[in-house]
Amino acid sequence: QVQLVESGGGLVLPGGSLKLSCTASRLTAEYFAIGWFRRAAGGRRREGLAAVNLEDGSEYYADSVKGRFSVSWDDAKNTAYLQLNRLRPEDTATYYCAALHQVEFYRTDLSRGPNPDDFGWYGQGTQVTVAS
Repeated sequence: QVQLVESGGGLVLPGGSLKLSCTASRLTAEYFAIGWFRRAAGGRRREGLAAVNLEDGSEYYADSVKGRFSVSWDDAKNTAYLQLNRLRPEDTATYYCAALHQVEFYRTDLSRGPNPDDFGWYGQGTQVTVAS
């Protein structure tokens, strides 16, 4: 099964930017998308942020991050990216990537961003802290 490893987190000033990476191994054609999620400290549930279709590169965003975050996929590197711009203190969280299996792909609706319950094989996460 697919394995995902996130990287690129860190401490950034409000208004700054970060680019997160999600490198996939054992990725096969049965996985149709990679999604990005986050969970703030003390939060009970992951928040879906963005997803990218691995076949055609289509992008999907939650309303909360549309216009500030950008998702992409590099097929040659088997790596998904999440560009975080105009960061705010409330963006502080652990950020995760996860994979969407083809079975779930045909059942879910990505138009408003990824549903964390439909994705699996989560990575270990990378911490993003926005503070002055």
